[in-house]
Amino acid sequence: MYMRYIDEIKNIKHYDITVKHDKELALFLFKKNKTDYIYNVCALEGNPMTFPEVQTLLDGITVGGHKIDDEQQVLNQNKSVTLLFSMLQNKEFKLDKETFCKLNYAVSIGESIKPGEFRTGQVTIGGTDYIPPKAEELDELFNKGVKEISNIENPVIRSFVFFGFGSKYQFFWDGNKRTGRLTANGVLLENGYPALNIKAKDALEFNKIMIEFYNSGNYNVLLSYLLPYYEKSNNSEK
Repeated sequence: MYMRYIDEIKNIKHYDITVKHDKELALFLFKKNKTDYIYNVCALEGNPMTFPEVQTLLDGITVGGHKIDDEQQVLNQNKSVTLLFSMLQNKEFKLDKETFCKLNYAVSIGESIKPGEFRTGQVTIGGTDYIPPKAEELDELFNKGVKEISNIENPVIRSFVFFGFGSKYQFFWDGNKRTGRLTANGVLLENGYPALNIKAKDALEFNKIMIEFYNSGNYNVLLSYLLPYYEKSNNSEK
């Protein structure tokens, strides 16, 4: 069954990437814009905390009027970004299960029933009839999928395909899109490309694309949205 999922990865069109890469600059900008990234990631998950509130919380000051879970999600995202920085600086980042699980642990501790571990039961995704692979298929699916993804020459395409891969197949009990995006950004930053930061204002459009991607299994649906979005975001910063 897992071969059907791997075949989906192979059916990717050719895309030209115009974004320039500069590793030192990419890491600098990601670190500088960390709060904005964390705010947007959490907002896409439905977290109601505003940017000033996220900024205040990350400065170590408690923010009233919010659920503990909302604050926990923000603090987890901060820890996971810090962990990714450490991995990149120490040249420890790899596109493998160990790295993926470490990042998920940081992302979902206190939220997931078993953070940092592949799920052992079935899950569903809201808004779609698509059913993720069975738990017993996950290890082999991940190994074969990463092998196929690693063969994608362009780091930007490789990064975005991995994000789709991690999101669609739901390897963990919780935090799949957040972990997939963070790992994808590890691929981008390691290769000197700017991080992908989907803005909260684009949540509706982004969520529609994700549902279409889940339903179709077509990575070109995802890439056709993410690549122009990514190029426009980075061109606007020049």
